[in-house]
Amino acid sequence: MQYIRTSFRLPPMPPEIQLHIDQNMALSSDERLQRDCERLNSEPGKLTGHACSKCLNRGLIYFVRDGEIVAGQCLCAEIRAEMRRISNSGLADLLNSCTLDSFQTPEPWQRHMKKLAELFVSEAGANGSWFYVGGQVGAGKTHLCAAIVGNFLRAGKAARYMLWRDEVVALKPSVNDDVEYAQRINPLKTVGVLYVDDLFKSGAGKSPTPADVNIAFELLNHRYINRQLVTVLSSEWSVDELLSFDEAVGSRIYERTREFCMFIDRDTGRNWRLRK
Repeated sequence: MQYIRTSFRLPPMPPEIQLHIDQNMALSSDERLQRDCERLNSEPGKLTGHACSKCLNRGLIYFVRDGEIVAGQCLCAEIRAEMRRISNSGLADLLNSCTLDSFQTPEPWQRHMKKLAELFVSEAGANGSWFYVGGQVGAGKTHLCAAIVGNFLRAGKAARYMLWRDEVVALKPSVNDDVEYAQRINPLKTVGVLYVDDLFKSGAGKSPTPADVNIAFELLNHRYINRQLVTVLSSEWSVDELLSFDEAVGSRIYERTREFCMFIDRDTGRNWRLRK
């Protein structure tokens, strides 16, 4: 094959492309990496269920490390996972209907409940307080606690719902299996906001078993030590009754909920489920 030598000239580069090339060549390697990283972090993602201003719903945040761009999981992944778990638990419907605004307060004791919940939401994140409401069935304890959790979730905090009786039934058989037990209880011990619903709920008003108390102590003591963790509890029992079951558990709850602790007197007239 015979080649013919010829000469030609490339057409002039459009000014905007030439400027881009010149600017790119002027950047150092680190600067180019940082620019590319910023471009990746500016691209919106397609995840749903929570609007994250940090990762723009990608679930990933890009950053430069050791001369290359790497991706890390955004903190919203924990929130999304928790919202899915809450949805599966059945609390999702409560979060939609059980808000502080929708909590009805025709009676003075209900106004007190709501006022204390509102104060807790506004102050709890800063002082490590817990919230406890005990007493009469059907008096709005779950509504109020679900509303508190909903406020924390909407503020971007990770929260977990623990229906005591169901969770303890699942925990007890795994106590002798360290791996399985840790997988079940550790997320409850470490989540930013934990709602324990119907603490020490048992059949026909029976006192909690030693196994119930042991699990409660392990869970609540961990959260007692870590003051940045918010804990919300509801129960049919008074704090005095909790102290009679186990002083270590009851006193920890009392100390942390002292400012945000209430008991609804047992009176079927306060059971709104029975109202026509």
